Amino acid sequence: MLYINNNGRVMPRESLSIAAGSRAFLYGDGVFESIRIFGGKPIHLNTHFQRLFKGAEMLRMSVPEHLNASFLEEKINDLISLSQIKSGGRCRISLDRAEGGTYKPEKNDAVFFIEVMPLEENEFLLNYKGLEIDIYKEIKLTKSFLSPFKTKNGLVKVMAAVHATEQGLDDFILSNDKGNIIETSNSNIFVVSNGVLYTPGLEEGCIAGTMRMMVINIALQNNIRVYECPILPHNLLSADEILLTNAISGIRWVGGYRTKRYLNTTARRLVMLLNAHWNKELGLG
Repeated sequence: MLYINNNGRVMPRESLSIAAGSRAFLYGDGVFESIRIFGGKPIHLNTHFQRLFKGAEMLRMSVPEHLNASFLEEKINDLISLSQIKSGGRCRISLDRAEGGTYKPEKNDAVFFIEVMPLEENEFLLNYKGLEIDIYKEIKLTKSFLSPFKTKNGLVKVMAAVHATEQGLDDFILSNDKGNIIETSNSNIFVVSNGVLYTPGLEEGCIAGTMRMMVINIALQNNIRVYECPILPHNLLSADEILLTNAISGIRWVGGYRTKRYLNTTARRLVMLLNAHWNKELGLG
C-alpha cells in the first residue's frame, strides 16, 4: 500500500480527498519538485529543496521555520519506508499556499504535500527507441521571475503534450516569444554537435532543471564541453543528437525531428556516467 503526507496527516494514497478551498486545486497556487528514488533513497535532495524553497519565496509564501529541508527529508524517508519502496521510485513534494480567499489569498502560509510511488527501474535507463518531436507553435512562453521554477500553473505544457499525442509524437518543443527554443513539455533540452553540448541558458526562460545542472556538471567533469546559449530551430537540423533531461527519466534521446534523424552516442555515455555517479554516491555498488 502506498501512502501520502498531507501537511502532517499520513494516510493511504487512495483515501485522500481534496479539501474544499484548496488553493493548489483551485488556482494552481503552489510549487513542486519531482524527485527520483534509487535503492529506496531519494537523490539530489539539496538541489530540489533549494529550488522548492526559492520558488515558494518568489510566490510570496511564508514557510514555517520548522518546515525546513531536514524536516521534509525525514517525512519523505518515512513515506518511502511506510510504502515499502526498497528500490526504484519517485517522489513529488509540494509547497502550496494555505486555503482561503479567491485570487487574493486570505493568508500566505505554506502547507506541504508529499507522495511517493514505486518504479521498476532502479537506475536511469536510456530509451530503446528515439523520441519523435516537433515544435509547438500554438503558444509561446514568456520569460518571467517564475520561469525557473516548477509551479502548478502548467496548462501550456499540458496542452503541448496533448497536441503532441494527437500528432502521433512523443513531445513538443516549446519556444519563447523570440522564437528561441527553451524546453519541451516535460524536459530541458540539449543539442549535441561535434561532441559539444549546447543548452538554452536560464535567461531564455527555461526551467532551472535539477537534471539539467547535473548533466552539465557531469559533462564538464568528463571533458565534454557545454555551452549555455540561444538555440534556434535551424540548429536542430544541423545537430548530431538531441537530448531531453528531467529528474525522473534522467536522459532520453530524440530519434527524429521532422525528417531529420539523430544518433545517441553522447546520450549513452552520459547515462552511464550518471548511473556511476549515483551508485557511488549512494553506495549501491
